[in-house]
Amino acid sequence: MAANVLDWTDSWFEKLDSESKADSAGSIAARFSGEVAAGKLPFCSMPFMAELLHELDGLEDYVKSFDHMLLLGIGGSALGARALQKAFFPQQDQPCHNGPWLWIADNVCAKTLDAYLEKLPLGKTLVAVVSKSGGTIETISQYFLVREKMQEALGNRWNRNTIFITDKEKGFLREQADELNIRTLEVPDNLGGRYSVLSAVGLLPAMFLGIDYRALVEGAAAVLSPLASSNLNADSLRNHPSFKLACWGSTLMDKGYNELIFFSYVPQWACFGQWFAQLWAESLGKEGKGSQPIPAVGATDQHSVNQMFLDGPRNKGCLFLTCPSLPQGMPFPDALPEKFSYLKGQNFGELIHAEGLGTKMALSANKVPLVEMKMVSDNEEAAGRLMGLLMAATIFTGWLMEINPIDQPAVEMGKLLAKAKLGASGLEREKESLSSFLSTKREVQDF
Repeated sequence: MAANVLDWTDSWFEKLDSESKADSAGSIAARFSGEVAAGKLPFCSMPFMAELLHELDGLEDYVKSFDHMLLLGIGGSALGARALQKAFFPQQDQPCHNGPWLWIADNVCAKTLDAYLEKLPLGKTLVAVVSKSGGTIETISQYFLVREKMQEALGNRWNRNTIFITDKEKGFLREQADELNIRTLEVPDNLGGRYSVLSAVGLLPAMFLGIDYRALVEGAAAVLSPLASSNLNADSLRNHPSFKLACWGSTLMDKGYNELIFFSYVPQWACFGQWFAQLWAESLGKEGKGSQPIPAVGATDQHSVNQMFLDGPRNKGCLFLTCPSLPQGMPFPDALPEKFSYLKGQNFGELIHAEGLGTKMALSANKVPLVEMKMVSDNEEAAGRLMGLLMAATIFTGWLMEINPIDQPAVEMGKLLAKAKLGASGLEREKESLSSFLSTKREVQDF
């Protein structure tokens, strides 16, 4: 059976001296095993999975009795679900789709939320509220407004159309669930949002849409189980593709390559680029270190940002996603103008492969170090393998950089300032900062 492969031919792996990073494989293997044993890397060992799959089995009839799911979540609570929806349920965006429908409210947009609440048949809508902490202000503010509309439409039965995905024991949503008898699914301890796609956060909406979520899990486990093994050592880690990616990625940053392109030539997997961007940026952008992830979609972005990739600053590496087994599509007709006669006898689907090859060669010719991630299939199992690979690679990259790839301290400042602006109690330091900032005379210009 063919396998997914990483093609290192154009990566400059040896030229960059990435192999020198492998000297730390022993210490990193020991650290990884210790943190898995301590429950600090649940995305890898997935100790929660058996119970979660059992819970999802029990919920399936209930969840699929609804025509619509309205997911309230932001960041990692939404990006994975959207990537799965776009990859494996594209029919929602196609003409004459007849359900089910997943709607993701992942921003503070009054127009969008108003439209959802005005147009969705609330009696046939399951509202999934996703927040590990139970206090994410963007999500909770939406919950308050949706709850009011649900109560108006459904009366005392509104809670039957609501499910929370949150902490098992603490937080506002846990309190609400206990008080109002609302169904819940757990976000396990130590599972941050950007690592949570293969938990209830991503698997509940996947199940609602009929996506093969078990295959996603199986694919990820195939990549991650060798890392979660008690037998992990320097040699086995050195041979794991996620660690080699980490050695390459961290070396790129050492050499001044401070941008990393995620170029998807699997068009329906385009949103995996956005999912990866959060994973990489929020995990590694710390202490003045990191590289900026740039999602790009082939062939669309050949006609937009690719000029910068090819002829801009030489500060970019590239993860290049392909799948040779994509559908062939319709054949071109024989009655073509002479100037396009080279298309005769070929299928439309062959164009994306030709475009991808041309772009890969052009990037390499223009000195962009590139690793091709060649998927044997564009099915759920393959996607699970890709996600498992990239999550593990991100952890290892952070450790090689000597930063913590799990936390996101800088993000918290903006959250606290926003709450201070809205009048939240306490936060005196933030309120002083706001007062100083807002009293500064602004330099403005009409346009």
